[in-house]
Amino acid sequence: MTAAVQVSPVMRLPPPLLFVVTFFAGIGLERLVPLQIPSSVAAVSRPIGIGLLACGVLLAVACVGMFLVGRTTIVPHGEASRLITHGPYRLTRNPMYVSLALTYLGVACMLVQPWSLLLLPFPVALVNAIVIPFEEARLREIFGDEFRQYCSQVRRWI
Repeated sequence: MTAAVQVSPVMRLPPPLLFVVTFFAGIGLERLVPLQIPSSVAAVSRPIGIGLLACGVLLAVACVGMFLVGRTTIVPHGEASRLITHGPYRLTRNPMYVSLALTYLGVACMLVQPWSLLLLPFPVALVNAIVIPFEEARLREIFGDEFRQYCSQVRRWI
């Protein structure tokens, strides 16, 4: 493994765990310093949250299914055997992380957790700054020009 793709300590944690820990930090902050949310906002927030949660879970299931069918790894520091470029991967190089953010957002809205909503940028920033660059460096090593071509055609996020 080259120096460019050394495993960061953050990579030792599964990316979903980054989101879960952040979410619970938000719950803790909400208990310490509650934010007042008008009941009309809470009433709208819950059904929106259910929709976002459903979209996030469906996207995650679809992505994991594609990796299982393609017989490649979903583990960020695992060895990819195939480059997945169809389905949601035609629109974003990271639909699994999009699904994590949607699921997180959905649960936060559903449970009316304003601190968790405010903290969502933190796991997204960690994934964007550490996990995705690591994964992309690995994919460039493994798939070379095929991955570079894919990156030139599909955005990192949406």
